[in-house]
Amino acid sequence: MSPIVIVTDSASDIDPALITELGIEIVPLKVSFGAETFLDGITMRSTEFFERLRSSDVFPRTSQPSPVEFSQKFQDISDKHGADVCIIAILLSSQLSGTYQSAVIGKGMLEQELDLTIIDSKKGAMFEGLLVVEAAKMARAGRSKQQILDEVDRMIGQMQNFFIIDTLEFLQKGGRIGRASAFIGSLLNIKPILSLDANGAVYAFDKVRGNKKAVARMMDELKSYAADARVKVAIMHANALEEAKALKERVTQEFQVIETYISEIGPVIGAHIGPGGIACAMVKE
Repeated sequence: MSPIVIVTDSASDIDPALITELGIEIVPLKVSFGAETFLDGITMRSTEFFERLRSSDVFPRTSQPSPVEFSQKFQDISDKHGADVCIIAILLSSQLSGTYQSAVIGKGMLEQELDLTIIDSKKGAMFEGLLVVEAAKMARAGRSKQQILDEVDRMIGQMQNFFIIDTLEFLQKGGRIGRASAFIGSLLNIKPILSLDANGAVYAFDKVRGNKKAVARMMDELKSYAADARVKVAIMHANALEEAKALKERVTQEFQVIETYISEIGPVIGAHIGPGGIACAMVKE
């Protein structure tokens, strides 16, 4: 059987140790503060990003890898593993970024034809990462390309995912809500709950007053999805590790969890969520 290599982008926010353990290949996005540009997860880590986000007057911009960068990554994998290598690239939602399209263009730039499948995850952050990790584990276990593609497709269709926003400030700075809405929402301690729809676009699932009510609302929705099922879970935080640990403890007590991951939301998604946010993705076994 030909070797199978899993590729993703840095917006998947997978723990670096897990990336190394599973042999996942990463193509980084870029984050810019004014004239300064950084490679997501390489020259700028999450902790540094959120510190700068709090203190900077300049709102960060993010940009996808170029087609050339994807083409070079695919070629490097072929050179390392042989021309018969099977490459599966699972990438950030095309509704959130041009990363997927950039990879498609990069594939067309290759001088040789490779066994290369590019997937729009319709997810972001560790929602996307959960798919990538499962695919990499299956590849390590000797599962076939088609088995991996089928499982990733199933997970994309079934995954439930929610972001709880701690502050409206950065949604306003990013142009997603108006200044007046942000001001009133802050006064009322409004916590928006966001999700990703079937196409991978962000939408407002609900909004409640206070973090406890927001977490309770999210948990109720997850219970209606998977009350009696065995589940895999990814919990994410934007510079809010203690809140993420508390959510993990609650989830493991109330669900039949077979795998759980905690990761820090990186700059690409974190620019819009802002510090203090938490998120949870869940998919049935």
